[in-house]
Amino acid sequence: MSDKGSGLTHVRSDGTAHMVDVSAKPVTARQAQARGSVRLCDAAIEALRSDTVPKGDALAVARIAGIQAAKRTPELVPLAHPVAVHAVAVDLVVRDDRVDIEATVRTADRTGIEMEALTCVSVAALALVDMVKAVDKHARITDIRVTAKSGGRSGDWSEDA
Repeated sequence: MSDKGSGLTHVRSDGTAHMVDVSAKPVTARQAQARGSVRLCDAAIEALRSDTVPKGDALAVARIAGIQAAKRTPELVPLAHPVAVHAVAVDLVVRDDRVDIEATVRTADRTGIEMEALTCVSVAALALVDMVKAVDKHARITDIRVTAKSGGRSGDWSEDA
């Protein structure tokens, strides 16, 4: 059992990590959004805009990679619960010096889906770097974070609020 006094729900009183039991929690609709960016050189931005990335459609590959990653989060994050991922939207916007990535993940389950949204953005960013690395060896992944969540006991939250 967890040590309720510590406030750390994933740590037992003896200091060992464990998966929290969420079986008694009600199923509720939940949503999480995450964002991040991949900073790129001018040549990589131009290749994305002109669809001339040597490896192919980098934005499509990144989008699909993100969707796949959201569904596989519990395989990658040890204490994440397997949740039914009901919807994943991944948007990639090419800016002058970067590609902004935003993911929205939805479920109806007993626990939050923030880790799935973060994993989605992270892997989409990794896939994008892999696709453009021949053009930009200095591509940099930045600012990955949860930007909003809704549902569950703790209610709604947004970084803009």
